[in-house]
Amino acid sequence: MESAIPEHLRCPRTRQRRVADDYVPPYPSFVARHAPSVKRVVMAYFGVQSQGDAAAVDAALADISSRFAAEQAPGHWDRARYTDEAGHDTVILAAYWDDPARFQAWFERHGSDWTRAPRAGVGTFTEVLQPDVERYETLFSAPDRAEGIAMLSQGMSDTVLEHAYWGGARDRVPAAQTDALLPHGQPTFERAGSRVSVRGQQHLCLIRSGQDWGDTDAEERRMYLNDVEPALHAGMDFLRDHGLPVGCFANRYVRVETADGRPTEKSYGMSWWQSLAALERWAESHPTHLAIFGAAMQYLSKLGPAAKLKLYHEVTVARAEDQFFEYLNCHGATGLLRAG
Repeated sequence: MESAIPEHLRCPRTRQRRVADDYVPPYPSFVARHAPSVKRVVMAYFGVQSQGDAAAVDAALADISSRFAAEQAPGHWDRARYTDEAGHDTVILAAYWDDPARFQAWFERHGSDWTRAPRAGVGTFTEVLQPDVERYETLFSAPDRAEGIAMLSQGMSDTVLEHAYWGGARDRVPAAQTDALLPHGQPTFERAGSRVSVRGQQHLCLIRSGQDWGDTDAEERRMYLNDVEPALHAGMDFLRDHGLPVGCFANRYVRVETADGRPTEKSYGMSWWQSLAALERWAESHPTHLAIFGAAMQYLSKLGPAAKLKLYHEVTVARAEDQFFEYLNCHGATGLLRAG
């Protein structure tokens, strides 16, 4: 067993972990390991929304997908779809780089006009974090199924110590060894016609938390879809519709698709939080998350090591200067616009 924080990012702690050194987690989990040469990564979400103009959505998606084949393109990207709080069909392409210079070169040539050139029938948005490796963490239930930023890693760790307890995500963030990661300020908005740019706040938090039931047999799939997923869906809907009072600026519960738009047996929740502390409070104490946690624990206790469901997440706590948000012809409840 090893620490979730890689050796080259460890330092003497001034903020202690929530568990003792002799803590033994009740089940194995793993984290992505990047090469020590990777200092900073890019997590970029390119979205398109529409009220029923499928042809316009498809045209926009074909355009941005083709740009992902250009020079300096992302090392990995995936596609997902959901219907948002205003009833708009929304498709998001999440793209990842492990070299910000490559991203910047690509973005200047191929990405910046995604929210600068209006498209008939759709709104578009770009949401980007560029955290250094000290300011995000990952966690996986299986070492052979990477997702998100982990697709650019060297591989997975051995079983890690810091998981299966409240506060484990904070204990896996290297910066949290010495930094409380407290939020400062609030998002601010600059409007230019139908385009809105959002300047983020210090220590804004993003979580992408996913499920993959593709390997499950018929009985386990039934258990997941009938017993666990409804509680998860209810919690995601709560954050989408009523999240602001608990510190969640925006939440999207999406179904992952193939590159050409076919649904897969994967989903993830992606939410923007006022702080890591706000996310922790919801996870530890809110009835909607406790219902998710309870359903998942009952499911896993029945199946034990035989469970084939794969779970993961990535949590990022970003500095204000590492954030970029821009929305063009989007409704006012889209993403960080809800914070206004």
